[in-house]
Amino acid sequence: MATFFQSVRQGFTRSNTKSNQNLRSQHNGTQSPNQQHAPPMPPLPSSPSLSSTFSQEGAYQEQEPKKFLNEKYVKCSVKGNFLTLAAQPKNVELGEWLAHQVVEMNRLLTAMILVIQEVDMNTGAPLCNEVSCPTMSAGRLTYTWLENGRPAKIPAPSYIVRVQRWIVGKIHDEKTFPTVPPPNIANTAYASGDTDATPTSASTPIPAGPNSLNQSLTSLAGLQDEWIGKSSGFPQHYHQDVKSIVKQMFRCYAHLYHNHWDNPFWHINRHLELNSCFVHFITVAMYYDLLPKKDMEPLQGLIDIFTAQGVVPKEAVQQHVS
Repeated sequence: MATFFQSVRQGFTRSNTKSNQNLRSQHNGTQSPNQQHAPPMPPLPSSPSLSSTFSQEGAYQEQEPKKFLNEKYVKCSVKGNFLTLAAQPKNVELGEWLAHQVVEMNRLLTAMILVIQEVDMNTGAPLCNEVSCPTMSAGRLTYTWLENGRPAKIPAPSYIVRVQRWIVGKIHDEKTFPTVPPPNIANTAYASGDTDATPTSASTPIPAGPNSLNQSLTSLAGLQDEWIGKSSGFPQHYHQDVKSIVKQMFRCYAHLYHNHWDNPFWHINRHLELNSCFVHFITVAMYYDLLPKKDMEPLQGLIDIFTAQGVVPKEAVQQHVS
């Protein structure tokens, strides 16, 4: 039986996403912005860079009031409860659902990144370029890329492209995001929490994946013999992979808000769309506890406003413990 994630990726999210196909071709060996070969895709738990620097010591502090923090602009183009987009369906295993969410969040983020990659007709350069964004910054925070094992400041457009290629490389890596279920699962009917599923005579019954969001995902992932996605064929490091991908996605959103909310999103009236994509992203990240609160500091003010408005569901806030 094909898995949920397999059917989704062969449908509208993975194989048919033009931007993902372009990034995948770059991943397969075409020239990158700053070097002839694509940057290496290190195995997790290492990510493109887990380091960051502040211009001054202490907690994150905003330089000046940002327009995107003005409550009259903190609105979304999408109406309704974002929890309906984030909550795990009853008959879909948790690992499969997180994989679907990663692909969908990457699709939405890529659409927003394409906005800042448009060429400014006045300058002939992309809106996000090495002159306007010499570092991958978010307010006073600067994200660095690991080069030869050492953190290095690189221009934001280069950082973002490397992150995109790294994420797409992970999604298309069958060892990390398998689309073909293991042999002992392929012919077995199963669903998360479905104890009535009847396996074939040639197969061995398998435990249903975790289906209770009241149980800590971190504790489930830390069990020696059980991990999120095991029943669907995902590797033991899968949950950590997802967390690292979400961390890098957040950094891209942080740069978009701090450096490009006014230009171009506000100027071309796409700020509501940006807000909607971000709310979906942060709802998933909080609901499944995929992003530590410390990493959310550059956009915590915005998240607090969305939470107070009820746009970020209270269930996501309650589930976010790390």
